[in-house]
Amino acid sequence: MDGRYATTPARGGPSPALPEPGADLLDLTAALVAIPSVSRAEAELAGRIEAALRLVPWLSVERVGDNVVARTNAGRQARVVLAGHLDTVPPDGNEAPRIEGDTLWGLGAADMKGGLAVMLDLARTVAEPAVDVTYVFYAGEEIAAEHNGLRELFASRPDLVRGDVALLGEPTGATLEAGCQGTLRMDVTLRGARAHTARPWMGRNAIHRLGKVLTAVAAYEARQPVLAGCTFREALQAVAVTGGGAGNVVPDRVELTLNHRFAPDRSVAEAAAHVHDLLGPHLDPGDDVRLVDAAPAAAPAVDHPLVAGLVSRHGLAVSAKLGWTDVARFAEHGMPAANFGPGDSALAHRADERVTRADLERCRHVLADLLSHDA
Repeated sequence: MDGRYATTPARGGPSPALPEPGADLLDLTAALVAIPSVSRAEAELAGRIEAALRLVPWLSVERVGDNVVARTNAGRQARVVLAGHLDTVPPDGNEAPRIEGDTLWGLGAADMKGGLAVMLDLARTVAEPAVDVTYVFYAGEEIAAEHNGLRELFASRPDLVRGDVALLGEPTGATLEAGCQGTLRMDVTLRGARAHTARPWMGRNAIHRLGKVLTAVAAYEARQPVLAGCTFREALQAVAVTGGGAGNVVPDRVELTLNHRFAPDRSVAEAAAHVHDLLGPHLDPGDDVRLVDAAPAAAPAVDHPLVAGLVSRHGLAVSAKLGWTDVARFAEHGMPAANFGPGDSALAHRADERVTRADLERCRHVLADLLSHDA
């Protein structure tokens, strides 16, 4: 297989059929990569997965928009939710899947069509799991929250996504990344007074005032709380600046956008107050700090019996998820959740995105074991 390209659709033509159940996971992932699914264009991939799942006799399948949910209904004591997003970021010359040895290169290979391949394989081959299983293939994770398919399902059909514990197939290198940090953006507006640049003493330069604020942000000492044995690491970064007007006018206004990542032991309100406190000494009357958007953190779920048993049986490395993921959506609805999937998250969204057969098979083995235990 060295150097071969996986089957890809001709330009403007149909995508190849998905491999049969039990196929090689690298080939299955390549087939999924070959179906374009940039955010807001997931319909074809959703349709292919829906069609494949409707052939499985032990699953009930429902489609809501471009979200596909397949469930077993055997009356087991517990229900596990395995979830993964269908969409990718736009291509960067990497839309054609390519297999070299035991590595697949291509858009979404790690984030997260490798995880989808593992879910699809389990759904089509594990006929009698010890727990009931819900497989959620959802749209719109890579773009604004208003388009998120998991959000849509929780709003319109929460019955389809309820469970006792959830695992999200984000790339984690086949290790368990517990919970996730929250994120918020704040706009900081500093005021000044206009004047001609030939007579700057008659005004007050708002951009110059920004220096002290940026110094405070750059000197930010990140908290590193340890929760359930997982070390989180907070961060505060300036991500955008706008200000100034004419080249001969002392600016009377400047806007700074900050992004703060915060650990699960803080709420959105507490995290926003923390940033306010940091900025307070450098603000004057008339300045403004405004919360633009936010997503809450999720606490680590490593103490749930199904997750704890999985970690113990397989000796899984467990760490904190420093980014934000949709595990927070499950946590908001009272469901413990964690991230577990094939691929290196550092390769996500890169032109050289890839996943290995070893990662795929390791994840498949661990999740199959999860489905074989009821506690």
